[in-house]
Amino acid sequence: MRIAKVLAVFAVLLALGTVTVAEGGQVLLNAAGATFPYPMYSKWFDVYRQAHPNIQINYQSIGSGGGIRQLLDKTVDFGASDGPMNDDQLKQASVPILHFPTVMGADVPSYNVPGVSAELNFTPEALAGIFLGKITKWNDPAIVSANSGVKLPADDIVVVHRSDGSGTTYIWTDYLSKISPEWQTKVGKATSVNWPVGLGGKGNEGVAGLIQQTPDSLGYIELIYAIQNKIAYGRVKNSSGAFVKADLASVSAAAAATAKFMPDDFRVSITNPEGKAAYPIASFTWLLIPSKFSDTAKRDAVKDFLKWMMTDGQQYCEGLAYAKLPKEVVVKEMKAVGKIE
Repeated sequence: MRIAKVLAVFAVLLALGTVTVAEGGQVLLNAAGATFPYPMYSKWFDVYRQAHPNIQINYQSIGSGGGIRQLLDKTVDFGASDGPMNDDQLKQASVPILHFPTVMGADVPSYNVPGVSAELNFTPEALAGIFLGKITKWNDPAIVSANSGVKLPADDIVVVHRSDGSGTTYIWTDYLSKISPEWQTKVGKATSVNWPVGLGGKGNEGVAGLIQQTPDSLGYIELIYAIQNKIAYGRVKNSSGAFVKADLASVSAAAAATAKFMPDDFRVSITNPEGKAAYPIASFTWLLIPSKFSDTAKRDAVKDFLKWMMTDGQQYCEGLAYAKLPKEVVVKEMKAVGKIE
């Protein structure tokens, strides 16, 4: 009779998700969130599993907004986002949530303009005007003036943006809010906004697909998605007046000044930074980790993965077009791992 009661209680705990059972003593971690770093996370989780066969991390690439929502709903063990959680979101959590920067990446203006093979230049004014719906033609003077010698068509620009809650959107709109008072007033920055114009695609994958399929389109995607899908992307004029292409060096330059003054909670924006070599639409991306775990096996697995990610894991970043974490940030993060209980 006592055994039957114990089994009944265990079944209830299992249904509530407070007990994790895996064959051979395995630890199963469920996570969800940002598509921006998904190629990097997929690589990391695979390599880490090979070295630690008893730990499996399942990650759903559903967008930063979905990752934050599932974290707050306690349907995942940790989340991922390209935009830090705001104060209101943090207040909704049952335990304090810690932000851990993982890599740095870039949003790039990607386009599909038939007959144009040149690498286009975009000014901040042109990008804000296009996404506000005020610049509607590819041969608008705001675009032509930055692209001397390039014959641009009189075709309508088809704007493409994210349809889901997205950290990639947060980075893009954070940048537009800094360089355009009109954007800041009318639209603002968030993982989801009311877009003045455009078609919506789900995930970086969806936006990349729409750009590829839609002549005269312009959208924003994470750098690795442009590279992997062979989609053209342009240079962006930075705060020093230089047109800069997104790459490892320019993304690292964007973080250089900020890294030395990283706040203790790691919630920081590095868009539109100073520095002639800095790419202006770059960002850290974060894992969102609860500060308390009821399951000690999960807690220990998360802490071990974080330490691996900040050290050995960084060697895989540049092969996937992500910039490594600055050393000063890694030192601070290693200390923060100790806050996970």
